[in-house]
Amino acid sequence: MDPSFITSNQIVKEVIVCLKVSTRPYTLDRLKEAIRRKRPGLLKRGVVLQHDNATPHSANLTQQWLQRYGWEILPHPAHSPDLAPSDFHLFGPLKRHLGGMAFETEDDLINELRNLFDNLDVDFFRVGITSLLSRWQKCIDLYGDYVEK
Repeated sequence: MDPSFITSNQIVKEVIVCLKVSTRPYTLDRLKEAIRRKRPGLLKRGVVLQHDNATPHSANLTQQWLQRYGWEILPHPAHSPDLAPSDFHLFGPLKRHLGGMAFETEDDLINELRNLFDNLDVDFFRVGITSLLSRWQKCIDLYGDYVEK
């Protein structure tokens, strides 16, 4: 896995590039290119994306881009970290791994994160995604209440 990182200094630059240079969401273009390089057949079969209803995700520009490329969006209720795999499956192990560490530079932190992600087994990600189905069912069974585990 080769995650891309946006450092604190790049955040404003990325937004400016997106607004000034591109007529479509810059981050989605980068994601599409990464999928094309790493999993070329996936673009032909169709991409299913899960994201919350944050303003950048629900913006007209983003929605137009997703429609243009035919990417399917899984429905996701607002303010539901219990149903986001990154929240319920990734952030806990990430926090435990980084606990007590100190980094002198952003590059040191990024290198540690790359090392962690490179060493995570494919099954780690598979479990996070497959547990999403049972969490959705629990949410339905609880009439939309928060799913603890």
